[in-house]
Amino acid sequence: MNIRTRTIKQKVVIPASPEQVYDAFMDPEKHAAFTESEAEGSSEVGGEFSAWGGYITAKNLVLVPESKIVQEWSTSEWPGGYPPSRLELRLKAVPEGTEITLVQTKVPEEQADDYDQGWHDSYWKPMVRYFEQGKKRKK
Repeated sequence: MNIRTRTIKQKVVIPASPEQVYDAFMDPEKHAAFTESEAEGSSEVGGEFSAWGGYITAKNLVLVPESKIVQEWSTSEWPGGYPPSRLELRLKAVPEGTEITLVQTKVPEEQADDYDQGWHDSYWKPMVRYFEQGKKRKK
């Protein structure tokens, strides 16, 4: 079987601290709050994590609070025979909040465009909205 994959690379800025962004991604309750979808699992290295009601499954490989998240990652639509992708998120404080650098390798080629857009639609836009609304509630 010839497994063709692509790499997704993105940079986005979220209006929150690296600690808040890390927690929103790794804490199942906060993850569910910003995505408005079920999330559960572990925020420990070696632990399993799922989001979007089980659509996404992940295994935590490297976790450096406020700085780095590395996971094996796949979805329920992953083609048969494909290994999980490797997702790496690096978080860096910038004046506007947190710059996230995403590199996701080994994404099935025929699904890569959808996942590339999906990060924006299902993660970055809702995360920005979540933190902007949180700031309004504190005022």
